[in-house]
Amino acid sequence: MPAVATNAKILVTSGSGYIGAWTCLEALKQGLSVRTTVRTADKGEHLKRLFSKYGDRFEYAIAEDLEKPGVFDQAVQGVHGVAHTGSPFHFNTESDPVGKLINPAVNGTKNVLKSVLAHGKDVQRVVITSSYAAVIDSSKPDRMYLNVDEDWNEYDPKEVEKQGKDVPGIVAYRASKVLAEKAAWKFVETHKPTWDLSTVQPPLVLGPLIHEVSTSEQLNTSAAYVYALIHGNKDADTLANPGGNCVDVRDVADVHIKALLVDQAGGQRLPACFGPYTWQDWADAIHASRSVPDDIKKQTPIGQPGNGKDVKQKVFDRTKSEKMLGITFKDIQRQADDMIKSFVDYENRSWKGLPADEILQL
Repeated sequence: MPAVATNAKILVTSGSGYIGAWTCLEALKQGLSVRTTVRTADKGEHLKRLFSKYGDRFEYAIAEDLEKPGVFDQAVQGVHGVAHTGSPFHFNTESDPVGKLINPAVNGTKNVLKSVLAHGKDVQRVVITSSYAAVIDSSKPDRMYLNVDEDWNEYDPKEVEKQGKDVPGIVAYRASKVLAEKAAWKFVETHKPTWDLSTVQPPLVLGPLIHEVSTSEQLNTSAAYVYALIHGNKDADTLANPGGNCVDVRDVADVHIKALLVDQAGGQRLPACFGPYTWQDWADAIHASRSVPDDIKKQTPIGQPGNGKDVKQKVFDRTKSEKMLGITFKDIQRQADDMIKSFVDYENRSWKGLPADEILQL
């Protein structure tokens, strides 16, 4: 199936989220028109104000419950591409990993695909946000170099079956991402639709925020990690522990949009990743920054500068997206500079209103 045209209209699900908001903005910047789904009209109106400069190229539709059958039926009509970014990222299972994490991820994905199959007659490609969690397998500690064309997480879904309600939240989260992505590929294999599918695998997503956040306590999981760091809530002695891999949210958005626009991206798993990180790396970037205010630097632990670079940990291969999509991933210094700018912006406006224009231009 040919890629989506650069002047087409696309659907972005969950546009009020961290990744969703940037995906909407990136699409608008690249010339697409955007419809997004949100749970409430208030969230939709906030996004309309956020993207007001794009006029009628941006609109929203209500989808209150992602698990409700048919919830996307109207939203998929009249669009040529779909980016499904909505899926839970938390580790709170409340002794119900299936109900709290796995079903929302899997059923939400299936509902989007069912609606596209039945009502999206103009759709040419669907892109789904998966995760590095669907790639990394904890039962293979010696596999240090991972890539999307060879690696699948087979371990965590088995642990959910084995441990049931007692499974740790992080295991349930990882399993939810594996099962949702596999359900998507199975759907395409079974139904053989006229459109094609791509999936995006980001690790920990960091970088600036533009979505609506009312208090610091409502920050999304990954943003809360950095907010804790700059408020002195991370132990300086553990900063150099392995952190995993990270990526800037703007690059994740760009991978989603390029996955819709680039012909050869159809049928592909696409990494969205800068590379490994430790919180020592982040602390170093904050203290080296020319833009981070001194009062934030004073609150951020120093640890042992430079020690993060010697930590041995797994590397998620990003070259497929670099070559296929032409993306250069932002380094930790850029992620940190711009993420702290956005935190300062939220605090300066008391977590109300809209981001400063400077933040939207980062």
